Amino acid sequence: MTTAALDMQKVGAFAQQVGGVLASGATTAMMVVGDRAGFYAALAAGGASTPEQLARRTGTAERYVREWLSQQAAAGIVAFDPSEGSFILPPEHAAVLASDDSPAAMIGAAPLISGMHRRIDQLVDAFRSGAGIPWSDQDPATFESTERFFRVGYRNNLVSEWIPALSDVHDKLEAGATVVDVGCGRGAPVLLMAEAYPKSQFVGYDAHPPSIETATARAVEAGVSDRVRFQTGHCHGYPDTGVDIITFFDAFHDLGDPVGAAAHARRALAPDGTLVLVEPLAADDLATTLATVPMAAIGYAASTFMCTPNSLSQPVGLALGAHAGETRLREVLDEAGYRSVRRAAENDFNMVLEAKP
Repeated sequence: MTTAALDMQKVGAFAQQVGGVLASGATTAMMVVGDRAGFYAALAAGGASTPEQLARRTGTAERYVREWLSQQAAAGIVAFDPSEGSFILPPEHAAVLASDDSPAAMIGAAPLISGMHRRIDQLVDAFRSGAGIPWSDQDPATFESTERFFRVGYRNNLVSEWIPALSDVHDKLEAGATVVDVGCGRGAPVLLMAEAYPKSQFVGYDAHPPSIETATARAVEAGVSDRVRFQTGHCHGYPDTGVDIITFFDAFHDLGDPVGAAAHARRALAPDGTLVLVEPLAADDLATTLATVPMAAIGYAASTFMCTPNSLSQPVGLALGAHAGETRLREVLDEAGYRSVRRAAENDFNMVLEAKP
């Protein structure tokens, strides 16, 4: 193709778009630096700061801090006051970046992107071989980021919105129910439920032993270890029966054999029990997902790096992908023998499906 055949205005516009993408990738790395070094929290607490002041408050080197602040100003994250030589993190930006405790927190997602970058060669090899990549082979930042970022959404929605939208689940939990969470990771949603429903008993299973160790420590820290236990276990092998509620939080699509996992859960449930799938929001076709799901670009990237390879590393390897969509998930649950499935709730990030055995 010669340049004469190109619309150079379109070339220039797309080059600017790519420049923005590259800048975003670089800025994500800088966001991880700011998070790790405590810069966002210090700026949120201390107001306008010169590089020297921020370095002093965070115990870091001023020359590095100056460069970091300049990049953050170029990215529009902090504002620069040339008359004072100072930088400020607006409170609206602090709500997103300075603390995981904020309802709007998104900084916890930044290490996930860094973890992807460190696994590029491994993923390219998998593209060529078709082999899977187990969850345990992901970068450690992936486990940290999954816990931090997803916990914000669970904290905002699980107890206040999602559980009340499910049939009889709130009442059962209030009275004292048995709950099994499959693919529990570091246990964030289980701990939230245990704090809200002290009469219920919870067990979380995950095939990744380090995550189970962290989850167990989290339960002790939260003071709920009397009603919560975490155990290394496979989605087809846990021994529980007569369970009131079985949950999969953003984990079902990662499984190699989700039909088998759902069938095992159905056998473990009480006759009036409930299966709950919390899954990334998606339409049933790509075009609609691209047009309507705000986080689709990140979701498909995570699916390419983590979800699909993890499924392909397991027996069956169905590889639903992170944005499987409700219809495909219903097909899986139908094949597993569930008599009814309904969408109970949704927001910009997740949809919640309820299934009855």
